[in-house]
Amino acid sequence: MALVTPRTLSGFKDRLPKEALAKTHLLNKVSNVFMNFGFVPIETPHLEYADVLVKQGSDEIQKELYRFKDHGERDVALRFDLTVPLARFVSQYKNEVDLPFKRFAIGSVFRGERAQRGRYREFTQCDFDFIGSNSISCDAEILQVIYASLVGLGIDEFTIWLNHRGILNGICEYCGIIEEKDINTALRIIDKLDKIQIEGVRAELHKELQLDSTRIEQLLKYTSIKQQGDSESFFESIAYMADFNESIKKGLDDLKALHKVLSSLQMDRDTYRINFSIARGLGYYTGIVYETTLNALKSIGSVCSGGRYDNLTRTFSKDKMSGVGASIGIDRLLAALEELGLLTKKATSARALIVCMDSTYFGYAHLLAESFRQSKVPIEVYPEISKLKKQFAYANTKGHEFVIVIGESEFSSKTLTLKNMTSGMQIERISFLKALTLIREDREEEIRI
Repeated sequence: MALVTPRTLSGFKDRLPKEALAKTHLLNKVSNVFMNFGFVPIETPHLEYADVLVKQGSDEIQKELYRFKDHGERDVALRFDLTVPLARFVSQYKNEVDLPFKRFAIGSVFRGERAQRGRYREFTQCDFDFIGSNSISCDAEILQVIYASLVGLGIDEFTIWLNHRGILNGICEYCGIIEEKDINTALRIIDKLDKIQIEGVRAELHKELQLDSTRIEQLLKYTSIKQQGDSESFFESIAYMADFNESIKKGLDDLKALHKVLSSLQMDRDTYRINFSIARGLGYYTGIVYETTLNALKSIGSVCSGGRYDNLTRTFSKDKMSGVGASIGIDRLLAALEELGLLTKKATSARALIVCMDSTYFGYAHLLAESFRQSKVPIEVYPEISKLKKQFAYANTKGHEFVIVIGESEFSSKTLTLKNMTSGMQIERISFLKALTLIREDREEEIRI
């Protein structure tokens, strides 16, 4: 029988223990942030009926949809995000969830797009949404969660870029782009400004919408507006745009109301800034939208994005149900943190390793390990008898902070020898309680032995 060459599909990837543990660590941290704000978890299937997903995203997203017939000849597709399944979920279980409904969901989504750095065809999204309220308080809280999540991950310098789809729609209208499909095309192109630069945007606007140079320059003039100073000065500088049409006026009023709420919070005001080129590629957004970039690595793109959507459930229900939410792109964030050197180097979830000098000591070793685990210290037992050098090398490779050695004297006296793998210091024949105390003290600083 011919051997199969082990390989992964383009745009998909395996994760070795170091990266998988770092991802688990990140997911645990952001999940705790979500729950601190009162969001509750839900799960939806990876696979949906195709009509649940079709036409919910942009034309570009639809081209990337993984769609096929299953064994029962049903027309199905892999979800491309977690928001559209949420709309189906809320419509299906509207009598079983309380409104406003605050949920978070973490899971894989699939898009058949071109693979690139930090961007895969299967990737994990961490969504958090506020369903059933039009209050600007919800928009403000979503931004608070973004802020708290990134700060909780140890990221100090980032920018949350804000815009409003009403402003973009109003700019298009002011520039003579009236048809909804043409507006969506224009916004999709403008949203690529950072990727293809202004010349690329000019070329695509001319090619796809046949706009003349005058209208293209007018469109770029207003969508290139970006906040430089404080918010108050910025709003004063663009106040004249409110006279263009009602759509722009409503968008500016919403952004001002959001700023009023945010200005009273313990958030650095320089963290959030307005940028009229932020459009978000998904067509279901109707209000405030946002993207988050890392100041030290802008080239990797947005690591957290989202916005308000007022009509998402109309596909499934006649009841209008608004929502606002965001998604943290964990895979892209992992790639960024690795590039910035902010990922943990550990390849284990355990803090300590127990090694035995003789197989007769395994019973005592596992008894000790269980006692450590009951005391909230993750630990593992090395399963073989070998030279200490080899066992210490294993501990170093996996990133164990401590090694506990059980030899003849330790076994006979029911004690242990504890070695700090960072400092190299070790203490012999100590009690379990003494070792536990030293390991716990080392959570903040090296143990003093």
